[in-house]
Amino acid sequence: MNRGPMGGGGRPGGPMGGGPMGGGPMAGLGMSGQKARDFRGTSLRLLGYFRPEKWLLALVLAAAIISTVFNVVGPKILGMATTKLFDGVVTMFDPRIGHMTIDFGYIGNVMLILLGLYVLSSVFSYIQQYVMAGVAQRVVYRLRREVEEKLGRLPLRFYDSKTHGEIMSRAVNDMDNISNTLQQSLTQFITSLVTVIGVIVLMLSINWILTLVTLLTLPLSVGVTMVVAKRSQRYFSSQQSALGELNGHVEEMFTGHRVVKAFGRERQSVEAFDAMNARLYDAGWRAQFISGMIFPLMMSIGNLGFVAVAVVGSVLVTQGTVQIGDVVAFIQYARQFSQPIAQLASFSNTIQLAIASAERIFELLDEQEQAPETVEASIAAPQGHVEFQHVSFSYKPDEPLIVDMNIEAKPGQTVAIVGPTGAGKTTLVNLLMRFYELDSGRILVDGVDITRLRRAELRQMFGMVLQDTWLFNGTIRDNIAYGHEDATEAEIVQAARTAQADHFIRTLPDGYDTVLNQEASNLSQGQKQLLTIARAVLANPPILILDEATSSVDTRTEALIQAATLALMKGRTSFVIAHRLSTIRGADLILVMNHGAIVEQGTHETLLEAGGFYASLYNSQFANREPVEETV
Repeated sequence: MNRGPMGGGGRPGGPMGGGPMGGGPMAGLGMSGQKARDFRGTSLRLLGYFRPEKWLLALVLAAAIISTVFNVVGPKILGMATTKLFDGVVTMFDPRIGHMTIDFGYIGNVMLILLGLYVLSSVFSYIQQYVMAGVAQRVVYRLRREVEEKLGRLPLRFYDSKTHGEIMSRAVNDMDNISNTLQQSLTQFITSLVTVIGVIVLMLSINWILTLVTLLTLPLSVGVTMVVAKRSQRYFSSQQSALGELNGHVEEMFTGHRVVKAFGRERQSVEAFDAMNARLYDAGWRAQFISGMIFPLMMSIGNLGFVAVAVVGSVLVTQGTVQIGDVVAFIQYARQFSQPIAQLASFSNTIQLAIASAERIFELLDEQEQAPETVEASIAAPQGHVEFQHVSFSYKPDEPLIVDMNIEAKPGQTVAIVGPTGAGKTTLVNLLMRFYELDSGRILVDGVDITRLRRAELRQMFGMVLQDTWLFNGTIRDNIAYGHEDATEAEIVQAARTAQADHFIRTLPDGYDTVLNQEASNLSQGQKQLLTIARAVLANPPILILDEATSSVDTRTEALIQAATLALMKGRTSFVIAHRLSTIRGADLILVMNHGAIVEQGTHETLLEAGGFYASLYNSQFANREPVEETV
């Protein structure tokens, strides 16, 4: 049984969007070049999700500090040993050769101490990464769960105003962007920041002059990194745009490959692909080349610092101001100093993209939800008595579509809804299933206002067979049992027989175990429609909604399906959206709609005798008494 929104007249909507896109090292998925409008507010809101993890974050920070301390203290110890070695402190008299030799025992102890420090640094670095991975994934899990729950609470109006690609981009791409930033870049940021602070503190503890010489490279490092990152970001943005365009073209061409071949447009399709691919190549290599310049440039700047430390340090050593080991330590610190600076500079771009993604997700979470459920009633055995009492509705406040509509469908009656495209036929059914909320008035089912029922309970009363079929990737058996998961094999087969689908199912290689692909393109349109009818038969609802369900099958199958449909409709209230007026001659009540209003209602015979709008529609389909059936 189909239980989704229905398309049709009077409902605004947009084209479906594409799928996820790739990204580059400094670009978020589908987010390149974007910056958050409220960086501070969004950052604080995102940090709120870390509140349950505050103690683990403290552990991450502590592990980062300890790991960095063990890592950066090594050069100082090595420098102290170098000084002692240079001053001859670690020498001893060897009577076998008659002069002083190096005390390798001392050197060995220093090497063991350094090895122990670096091993401990690696252990605490592992702890930091391990704990942070868990923290990041739990934060993203909570955020992803909120988004999933929010999507279930949003009204159909929201989905009509957003493309599928836009919603998927926020729920998948933006979420992945945040996940990657939290798990990788945030850990890198903590480590880089602690490393820079630790290196500066240790350098100051050795000599302030050499520290100043090393810090002179800082403005140059930050400036170069920011300039290169900003320029490469522009090319990453172009790369993402070209990639999205290419993905859209490929998806479009593969989806409609039969039409492309039928009209002989293969050459034009390939030419368009080549042009898009060339733009992607051009933007891609520029982005990668420019972003790849950061570390060579930082190495060059680091070498400048290295040379400056070596020169100034040599002068200070000759003046007796510093020890030779201090200069050795500073040379290593100068090398350790440049890389974290580059990482911190590039992190600013990454965090901008992550916060922009978070802002888009929070916009989704802040969307107005559908009216809350006030469960005050329940219908134990629904009969199918439906009433519209003074119902008014509009998609836009200043453009009313339905005004003061009054309808009554008694149990077991068949109500046909006809009218031109955009008259409001599908909107009426959407209101009945509470996909939209009324502006005024009320709708009753068995005397109960539908706003007093749970939406799930209300929609379980309906079986829907739409003109646009919907089947999911799975077996034919699972698709038929979609609205009745506990159905037995015999019930599934009987439903298929009633819908005239059993024969063609058994001709398939795997029968009811045949797996439908993503778009069910391994079945014909008529076969897919038969499966949706079988789904409605199996659900056995008290109220049926049929949207010209036989429009995609041949004449013989249509006759069989109509017989099965009549049997299914017997004893049930049925709402039939009719495009071909020949199919609803036997309806108990025909509602003729135009511009959101019911302009006529009655039986087929009485409406023809009235000679009004319905008669005009009917005669336009059967001009000159020829059975030409057109969509109205």
